[in-house]
Amino acid sequence: MQNAPETSPSLVGEEYEVEVGPVAHGGHCIARTDEGRVLFVRHTLPGEKVVARVTEGDEDSRFLRADAVSIIEASKDRVEAPCPFSGPGRCGGCDWQHAKPGAQRRFKGEVIAEQLQRLAGLTPEEAGWDGTVMPAEGDKLPPGQVPQWRTRVQYAIDEAGHVGLRRHRSHEVEPIEHCMIAAEGVSELGIEERLWEGMETVEAIAASGSGDRQVILTPRPGARLPLVELDKPVSVLRVDEKDGGVHRVHGRAFVRERADERTHRVGNGGFWQVHPQAADTLMRAVMQGLLPRKGDMALDLYCGVGLFAGALADRVGDKGAVLGIETGKRAVEDARHNLQQFDRVRIEHGKVDAVLPRTGIDSVDLIVLDPPRAGAGKQTVRHLASLGARRIAYVACDPAALARDIAYFAESGYKPRTLRAFDLFPMTHHVECVAILEPVKKDA
Repeated sequence: MQNAPETSPSLVGEEYEVEVGPVAHGGHCIARTDEGRVLFVRHTLPGEKVVARVTEGDEDSRFLRADAVSIIEASKDRVEAPCPFSGPGRCGGCDWQHAKPGAQRRFKGEVIAEQLQRLAGLTPEEAGWDGTVMPAEGDKLPPGQVPQWRTRVQYAIDEAGHVGLRRHRSHEVEPIEHCMIAAEGVSELGIEERLWEGMETVEAIAASGSGDRQVILTPRPGARLPLVELDKPVSVLRVDEKDGGVHRVHGRAFVRERADERTHRVGNGGFWQVHPQAADTLMRAVMQGLLPRKGDMALDLYCGVGLFAGALADRVGDKGAVLGIETGKRAVEDARHNLQQFDRVRIEHGKVDAVLPRTGIDSVDLIVLDPPRAGAGKQTVRHLASLGARRIAYVACDPAALARDIAYFAESGYKPRTLRAFDLFPMTHHVECVAILEPVKKDA
């Protein structure tokens, strides 16, 4: 009989007094113990001296995760967290409630710069970036006020039916009475004010510009749907526990979102930018970077419900053409509906690396890609570079994936012309970037 393998002693709960170093990707800072152990510490700021309590890791771990539970020497960038549910071991939705807004954007800029250098070998100047992270319009608020930007909030429900949000890196529910970053239209629904017995999650959506409201219910196995009576008119969808499909209970199966002076149908809780200014901000950055011309042939990859495809179609005119590719079946249906006025726009369903080769397209003028958080990857980047586009716009929600793909583009003869960064997720570590790439000029 074999003995069970010995496990390394856990260090969870151990406390270390540490000097806090630079910010790292993911909403934490780096510190080292006197013994040289690396700590990823949340709820602290660069330059602080804190007591860090280990939340994950053992004697054999390459690094430990920890929370700052006592601040010995505070940074000048520290503020008292305005959210009463923020702090060590509590709601994991925000990372920087304890930092001034300007400092949050500076930290995000430092992360982008570090990822570009480490993964792409580029300085900010070489990436065409001035190093700033721009706030969204309307997010410049007095100290102590929090922008109400999140138009989509997925609430976690505990077994008793109480509303909350997940704790950091945990399935545990932190009960809340109000989410401070929720958009006004979400808060108006009063999700936190009632019990949701039998539900696992309740997602609330407040569409920008149209006033549409939607609630998506995910029941626990075998649970019955509650009667949803809210103060505002709202459509209700449910997630099927067997196949994960989204089905209409009552009201519309979609919401209407406004961007680029156009209404976009987004069905079954499909993807749309969460900040109310995000879609227009990113669309303008992409179009200003690409400078489409009449008659251009353009690709919109990972096109969602057609935001960029529609903007391109407007600008390339009747003699131009746009091909969009999207994996989500319902998103493809919505994109085709949203862009039906354009005769020379085609939307294909499937994965980019599978669909694009089948189209037979071997040359294009412009490319937009807005891949998922993992990025596009080497194979897709190589194929895109082979099409000889005049310019490529890369929209990225993860600076590490962006930097990796920029390095792949460099191997295929493309370099960044400009890079812009936008703080479209205040209080969190997330940041949105738009990089414009162009072919490297060959020596004569």
